[in-house]
Amino acid sequence: MNRLFSSHVMPFRALIDACWKEKYTASRFTRDVIAGITVGIIAIPLAMALAIGSGVAPQYGLYTSAVAGIVIALTGGSRFSVSGPTAAFVVILYPVSQQFGLAGLLVATLMSGIFLILFGLARFGRLIEYIPLSVTLGFTSGIGITIGTMQIKDFLGLQMAHVPEHYLQKVGALAMALPTINPGDAAIGVVTLGTLIIWPRLGIRLPGHLPALLAGCAVMGVVNLLGGHVATIGSQFHYILADGSQGNGIPQLLPQLVLPWDMPGSDFTLSWSSLQALLPAAFSMAMLGAIESLLCAVVLD
Repeated sequence: MNRLFSSHVMPFRALIDACWKEKYTASRFTRDVIAGITVGIIAIPLAMALAIGSGVAPQYGLYTSAVAGIVIALTGGSRFSVSGPTAAFVVILYPVSQQFGLAGLLVATLMSGIFLILFGLARFGRLIEYIPLSVTLGFTSGIGITIGTMQIKDFLGLQMAHVPEHYLQKVGALAMALPTINPGDAAIGVVTLGTLIIWPRLGIRLPGHLPALLAGCAVMGVVNLLGGHVATIGSQFHYILADGSQGNGIPQLLPQLVLPWDMPGSDFTLSWSSLQALLPAAFSMAMLGAIESLLCAVVLD
C-alpha cells in the first residue's frame, strides 16, 4: 500500500528515489539549477505573452506559470518532461475571455479539468494511435497560422481600435491597418524573431529564447535613444490600486484568493445557463490538453 501511495499519489517521492539510485551528484544539481534559472527567465516573457494573447492581463500569466510550475513539478508523471504553458490554448482561451471575462475563463478551466479526469478514467489515451498523422499536422499547423495572425497587430505596432474575431475579416482589417505600422515595434519584433530562427543554426548549447529576449531589449534601448516610441507592459496595461488610483504594468502585490465567480468587478454569474455556454470551450480545452499530453508521452516513450 505504501509503495502504491508513493508511486501514484506522491510521484515526487518516486523522483527522489530514482535520483538516489542513480547517484545524483552535485555537478548534476548545479546543471539543473542553471537550467531552472534559464527556464525561469524565459518563462517570464512567455507567460505574459500567452496571457495577453488569451485576452487577460499579463500578471495572470505570471501567477499561473509560477503556481502551475510548482504543482506540476511535484505531481508530474515523468521526470524526463518539462511542463509549461502552451501557445495552442490561445486560440480557445481568447474567445472565452472576451465573452465571459477572466471569471468565466477560470470556470471553463475547472470544467476542462473535470473532463480530463473523466478521460483518464475512461482510458482515453489508448485512442491516440488511431489519430491520423495528417490530422495532427493539420491541427498544429492551423493553430500556428491562427496564433501568428493574432500577433501581427502587436508585432508591427498597428493602430487598431477593434480586431474582428473571424479569421478572414481579421486578415482584411490587418491589411487595412498596415499604414499605421510603428517602426520601433516592428524593429524589435523582427530582431527578436530573427534571433529565434538563426540562433539554433549557430550550434551554441543555449536555448535561443534567452538571446532573443536580450536582443529585443537591446533594440528597444536603441529605439529609445533615437527618440522612438515602443509599446511596453507599463504603457499598455493598467490596474486599480486599493485607494482607487491607477497603476501601470504589473501590480506590486500578490492577488487575493477568491472564487472565480466572486471576483470584484466581474459580470460573470455562476448558473446552469453559464455552465452550458462554457461547456463547448471546456471540452475543447480538455481535448487539446489531452492530445498534446499524449503526443508528448509518445515522444518520451
